[in-house]
Amino acid sequence: MFEKLYDAIVRHGTVIIHRHTSPDGDALGSQLGLAALIRDNFPDKTVFTVGDPAGRYSFMEGSGMDEIPDSAYAVALAVVLDSAERGLVSDGRYASAAFSVRVDHHILCDTFTDVEIVDTSFESCAGMIAAFASESGLALGKASAEALFTGMVTDSGRFRYDSVGPRTFALASFLMSAGVDTEKLYRNLYCDSLENVRLRASFAGRIKKYGDSPVAYIYTTAEELRALRRDPFSVSRGMVGVMADIRGIDVWVNFTEADGRVLCEIRSSRFNINPVAVKYGGGGHKKASGAEVPDREAAMAMLADLARLAAEDAAGADPAGNGTDDKGSADIVTDGKVTADNGTAGGSAS
Repeated sequence: MFEKLYDAIVRHGTVIIHRHTSPDGDALGSQLGLAALIRDNFPDKTVFTVGDPAGRYSFMEGSGMDEIPDSAYAVALAVVLDSAERGLVSDGRYASAAFSVRVDHHILCDTFTDVEIVDTSFESCAGMIAAFASESGLALGKASAEALFTGMVTDSGRFRYDSVGPRTFALASFLMSAGVDTEKLYRNLYCDSLENVRLRASFAGRIKKYGDSPVAYIYTTAEELRALRRDPFSVSRGMVGVMADIRGIDVWVNFTEADGRVLCEIRSSRFNINPVAVKYGGGGHKKASGAEVPDREAAMAMLADLARLAAEDAAGADPAGNGTDDKGSADIVTDGKVTADNGTAGGSAS
């Protein structure tokens, strides 16, 4: 699956690695892991990582991004990671590179590089890079392994989500063999400040149910966000998990007003909520998606759609038309053509 990525790296003396804005552990893990992997195995290559600041993941080795001139792209390979849409990529200069490759595990909704490798059966983009290293016979250093393990453990919910399978643990074992310090890693990832614990407790007290449906939500207004003195991303993405693992709640949404829009983080423990996210201009995974809507009225309309989806499932219908398996499809998009993993032509995932 990764032959064209390997060949592209071999052919270019400079490799510039991108990922999505407001990076999570998988975006940075795959970016920093691939950068270290290339440096370890191709010491003659010049490797840059670019994008907005690492935020809470600044503890990761190499998390400081490079400042490079536009001219660097003229002869470079740009690799775009963990980005479902072009508008999500941090630093749009990837489009000016001599050649570009995208590696992603989100449901396909856009094609924007010369070669695209998209496999939704992976729990993380970092897992895809780990598979690339293993299948290509590349030497795995500790820095690369720890970055990739960070991406895998965060995007799999500590190996709890439906996308986790035997391959996940085989690749995690492969990374662990390079000496990953899990005690240090988990301390950086999951030890929290008393201030944040109290913030989560305050959000838990604001959970509301949408009528009699198994849908819950929290709505934070722009005024409330200003009072918190937090950035929108840390509230929108950071607080959605407060509603997870509640008996009787199968779908939950964290709404956050920011910059004249409403950020929507949508999660489910049972249903494919991605079609609802797509309806509102977003996307992501079957059980974890995001979108932005213009106002509170649109946010409430989204809740109604999610409640309807849950009701249809309770009535015995398949609300997503995809069955209950959340393992994803294994689509590989290369040179703009979609081919299934058995080599036959297929349609794009959406």
